[in-house]
Amino acid sequence: MRVLLVEDDSLLGDGIRVGLTQEGYTVDWVKDGQAAESALLTENFDFLILDIGLPKKNGLDVLKWMRDRGNNLPVLLLTAKDTIADRVRGLDYGADDYLTKPFDLDELCARVRALVRRSAGRTTPTISHGDLLLDPAAHRVVCAGEEVTLAQREYMVLELLLENRGKVMSRERLEQSLYGWSKDVDSNSIEVHIHHLRKKLGNQLIRTIRGVGYMIDKVN
Repeated sequence: MRVLLVEDDSLLGDGIRVGLTQEGYTVDWVKDGQAAESALLTENFDFLILDIGLPKKNGLDVLKWMRDRGNNLPVLLLTAKDTIADRVRGLDYGADDYLTKPFDLDELCARVRALVRRSAGRTTPTISHGDLLLDPAAHRVVCAGEEVTLAQREYMVLELLLENRGKVMSRERLEQSLYGWSKDVDSNSIEVHIHHLRKKLGNQLIRTIRGVGYMIDKVN
């Protein structure tokens, strides 16, 4: 999952970036509202963590701007303010959840998982697909009753495809979600991850849509 983090506090932002990266997220970080809007216009993200008190353009204005454009990206607001009026205002602007500083990183991660789950239309914390079970909180994959060890980016590809079952995910979209703005990307990295997943989970799970991308079919 690719997260856009918008936070102008360098110490807090770095802590969130490091913590989410350790949890298996790809985190791209900007420090003002205008940079956030530019990123949202040109890139695909799975989640937005948005501070309210930002330079150049505050977080609520960014939130209203993106909702007015029809962008339904899940949004978690961060703020140092803790009044009922502030919380209500943020939610009325279109935020999906609200976290007041200071906060615990474990709670932040749990809220991210919950919002991703709801945005995908899931009601359960795990993802089941035939005899395959993926547990996002534990980063655990079980196939036919046996636990399967996946490298971090193999897991990320599998989770993204499972969350988007029935939809074709392009190579470029998968690459963005795995690597974000990182320049250390091999040209065939996605193909390598798909190859390893097929070896570990079977050749029938992930379909190649020639010239388009990859998908996992919905289970009838």
